[in-house]
Amino acid sequence: MWSGQFDSSSSEEDNVGHGDDTPFHISWIPLSEVGSSQFVGICALPGCRFKDIRRSLQKDIEEVREQGVQDVFVLCTLGELSKYRVPSLLEVYRQKGLSVHHMPFPDGEAPRPELCARILARLRRSLEADRRTLVHCYGGLGRSALITACLLIQLSVTMTANRAMDILRQHRGHGAIQTVKQYNFLHEFREQHGAYQESGDVEVDAERPVSR
Repeated sequence: MWSGQFDSSSSEEDNVGHGDDTPFHISWIPLSEVGSSQFVGICALPGCRFKDIRRSLQKDIEEVREQGVQDVFVLCTLGELSKYRVPSLLEVYRQKGLSVHHMPFPDGEAPRPELCARILARLRRSLEADRRTLVHCYGGLGRSALITACLLIQLSVTMTANRAMDILRQHRGHGAIQTVKQYNFLHEFREQHGAYQESGDVEVDAERPVSR
């Protein structure tokens, strides 16, 4: 597969802006091109405290709530949450009344087909229920953008991988979809993972989190 302009060893750590006082930013990706009036939010890790990043978890989550988020999909591993000094993030979300879907896979990687199908099934369920939905990883550039691009492709037979990537980059910047693995996964998604598009429904029902 083509691998130009991608750093195959890149991680999201090197692509996140710094600053304590900057407002917490959520990019709302419109699904209008795939026939939906819904939006999917993407953001960086709330409350991150790593290197020279010193964000406030409480302030960031208040901003999330003020923007009406009801469901949040967290793609960071538990190890990352500890590394970035937000080990209580999932519980804080729940305390604030959000439904939490913790569905992690490693930074810079693509998810296993089964996991991707489960994430997409839950995303679609949240959106079909008109729930304001947010997806985040560490920087909101690699994993979150990849999953949202796969969602666009899944929702429209005419959506191409390149167009989905363009949409994500328009809203998240050129760093969206960061590695060769993620690029290749996106371009192979329709062909290789079609069999999983409708899978995971039983697991979604069984594992749907209770936030209250």
